[in-house]
Amino acid sequence: MKILKNKTMKTRFISYLVLLGVFVIANSCTNLDEILIGEVTADVSTTGVSTGGGGDASDVLAGPFSKLRDGSANHGGYFSVQGVSGDAMAVTQKGGDWYDGGVWLDMHRHTYTGANGPLNGTWTQLYGGVNECNTQLAAAGISANQTAQLKALRAYFYFRLLDVYGRVKLVTTPGTDAPQSDKTTVFNFVESELLSSLGISSVTSGMDLSGSNLTSDDNKYRINKYAALGILAKLYLNAEVYTGTPRYQEAYDAADYIIMNSPYTLSDAGVTVPNLGKRPAVSSDPDNLEGYAAIFAPNNENNPEIIWSIAYDEVTGPNMNFSQMTLHYSSQFTWNLQSQPWNGYVALEEFYNSYDNNDKRKANNFIVGEQLDYGGNTIVDYSDSQDPILNYTPAINELEPDAQRDGGVRLGKFSFKQFGRDNMDNDYPIVRLGDVYLIRGEAAARQTSDWSAALSDVNIIRERAGIADLTTVDADSFLAERGREMFMESTRRRDLIRFGKWGEAWWQKPGGQPSYLETMPIPIEQITASDGTLTQNPGY
Repeated sequence: MKILKNKTMKTRFISYLVLLGVFVIANSCTNLDEILIGEVTADVSTTGVSTGGGGDASDVLAGPFSKLRDGSANHGGYFSVQGVSGDAMAVTQKGGDWYDGGVWLDMHRHTYTGANGPLNGTWTQLYGGVNECNTQLAAAGISANQTAQLKALRAYFYFRLLDVYGRVKLVTTPGTDAPQSDKTTVFNFVESELLSSLGISSVTSGMDLSGSNLTSDDNKYRINKYAALGILAKLYLNAEVYTGTPRYQEAYDAADYIIMNSPYTLSDAGVTVPNLGKRPAVSSDPDNLEGYAAIFAPNNENNPEIIWSIAYDEVTGPNMNFSQMTLHYSSQFTWNLQSQPWNGYVALEEFYNSYDNNDKRKANNFIVGEQLDYGGNTIVDYSDSQDPILNYTPAINELEPDAQRDGGVRLGKFSFKQFGRDNMDNDYPIVRLGDVYLIRGEAAARQTSDWSAALSDVNIIRERAGIADLTTVDADSFLAERGREMFMESTRRRDLIRFGKWGEAWWQKPGGQPSYLETMPIPIEQITASDGTLTQNPGY
């Protein structure tokens, strides 16, 4: 990708009225967070499990699949819980802004309890998806393919519930209750539903999927055979964590089948899309986004690497809010955003520095340095009395109580477009081929107890990133490579747990923490609503 240089830089002074608007937004983030959490704890419920409702009744599949948008790429739910609890990102407290009752500090430091609002938000979002699937599965006249997709989708919602909370209720019929199940029972349910949708009794190297009611059609917003196998590959890769029994051979076979038989290809140098965030006056902005960057662009809907994704749209498919969640208020001028961002989420310095400077993913995944507006002028943040220029620095002075307003590079993997609204257009991959290569490599290494078995798959991914092949790999270097590739795709918490790193120390988080923290607490609100049929996870 050609990068042009020699841009002219001038200083843009923001008017007092705009600055006043910045301070108003800065002091309202806590209220916004409360609204977001409150929305997902509303009104629809099954016995013993309170949920949120919704969905488009005109299409059997539209309503259930639309529930994936809740929490997957916005603030206060699944993405936040998975991301902020890991070692790649944080929500820093900037004075009175972003304290939010301490929920994000607790999430980062692993001092969370069942009273944590985002954990309740995540629960209600996921059971809202389960409820939609159950409702449609109970309807008359749905086809075999629709049934298979709905069961696979419900299994995916339960995979998330298993991963976060472990001991949950397997509610499969609208308006009914179910006992709280242990992790192994939930795992077995997820596995059996996916195997049933694929028309097989087990995943093997020579499996025959011709009896499946799922198709091989490349509809990225629905579940086909390869998407179902992708979910199974993720499930089997983590089976030892969930049940105590490793299933690495099945993880390998599922991933290998996708790689060897599906039509999907890595988004490499030949894959480009127009750069919708380009500023004509800024010569360093490329005309097109290529390869890895194209996977996550606002116009990524036809990317050849994506197997299954969540359909986001600024008008008809809301709830992707990354631009709002991470950017400083004044970055509104860079992309001419409809609303001022909230200045919350930042990447941690050590994680940012884990990338080689020549790694294409580093340039794509983060927003760093002095910021320019649409016309190429330097953007000003008047709140900083020493240096008013808005400059995203890798270093963060502290987690709380007075984190620097421009401290921390920002999350830019899902790139922004000019004149973007609060809700973004980028589709969010759930199963993509790059992840599948890494699953295959790790599963091979763990099955053979030899990390060199992962080397070829790791180097396929590194080659796409434009960096040299590794000559050796071990568990730590593999985890680091996986982190660099999968940043912002809600896998980091799961990966850290699987590699035995969850209790270790990282920035502003102590080490030596007990293993029970690997499973999040059941929300107190859900336990209260269950009339004694839900009990808290051990340790909390």
